[in-house]
Amino acid sequence: MFEGHDPYLVALSVVIAILGGYTGFGLTARIRGTPDASHRVLLAGAAFFLAIGIWTMHFVGMLAAPLPAGTVYLVLPTIVSFLICALVVGISVFLVSVGEPPVFRVVSSAVLLGVGIASMHYVGMHGLSGNFVMTHDVAMVALSVLIAIATAYGGLRAFLARQGGVQLALSAVAYGFAVAGMHYTAMAGMHLVPPSQGAPHHVDGLAASSQMLSLVVALLCFVIAAGFLLSLVPDPRKKVAATTDAVAAIPAAAAPEAAALVATIPPTDSSAASSSPRLRPTPLGGIGQPPRAAPAPRLPVEGADGTHFIDTADVRSVRADAHYTKVHDGTRERMCPWSISEAEAQLDPGLFVRVHRSHIVAMAHVTFVRKEGDGAIIELDGPSPHRVPVSRAKIAEVKARLGLTRRHA
Repeated sequence: MFEGHDPYLVALSVVIAILGGYTGFGLTARIRGTPDASHRVLLAGAAFFLAIGIWTMHFVGMLAAPLPAGTVYLVLPTIVSFLICALVVGISVFLVSVGEPPVFRVVSSAVLLGVGIASMHYVGMHGLSGNFVMTHDVAMVALSVLIAIATAYGGLRAFLARQGGVQLALSAVAYGFAVAGMHYTAMAGMHLVPPSQGAPHHVDGLAASSQMLSLVVALLCFVIAAGFLLSLVPDPRKKVAATTDAVAAIPAAAAPEAAALVATIPPTDSSAASSSPRLRPTPLGGIGQPPRAAPAPRLPVEGADGTHFIDTADVRSVRADAHYTKVHDGTRERMCPWSISEAEAQLDPGLFVRVHRSHIVAMAHVTFVRKEGDGAIIELDGPSPHRVPVSRAKIAEVKARLGLTRRHA
């Protein structure tokens, strides 16, 4: 498959695809936790970097291939190959970025992504022009498309499992190998044979030499590298969420001083404060403090068609996601506009416990607990059971709530 290819350019092509995938999937992850006004910008950026990664990888791979002397690249098919790729990739990204996609939507997205990769490749190959005739093995064409679809599905599933850290890196690697695997499998099935004797060779349309293509590809490599480095910059929303959690974690011993500080703040219009749930004061506790507000009976969750509400009795866990949260109902996770601290203040403390800085669980749904490292792991019931980490500081409280505390005579 790689016979005659430049090994350094082959390696570079895979790295470019992985970097483009990481940047694109990273932007897609941010779509799922931003206001609607930012969705289009992030969606366009994700589709752009994924498509650029595919396209640049393809032509770095072409520069690595042992093509006949005098081969040129027709400009129109080359541009069309990128436009097809950007359109199909954009649709694929959109399908997995809205709400919590079901399996059918993930499969459809993987098929579109695989077909987009294959379409870009063969349209781009049609742009090659030289003193040869190009043929393809049908079996290798089918195999290359299947490889693209299968590995694209694996990359999307890894991405959807958790949008950050190791999972995001794994999805980018799978995506990079999806593009590279498809390309080099298709190249193994491509044959360049001399034209019929006496047949004249002429170029139809505007063409670019390999040197010109090298300059364009080098520029796009810098664009992808810059996008990748920018994607490593921490999301400022996570800093806001961390600050909010730190304020919510004020020790009880500091409550009187905090209450005294709050008392020095001039009162605001009560009607304005009551009109927004985010402005509702949360009592700090202690003697003489106002009673805790009644627990919220339902939680708002965002769907593709608007905001829905689910009963707290159906909630298994709440997980922090930037300055929003993800609510698990035993079947799937859905985005909630509340922060983790706001959710803790709104939920009934007799039913829910914040077992970790980023996790709240409904203790009535706990079916399993196990010590793990300095902390612990608990499992929650439902059609799709899931596990939640418990911090070391919360182990004693969790054991007491589950009736596991030893009683001594």
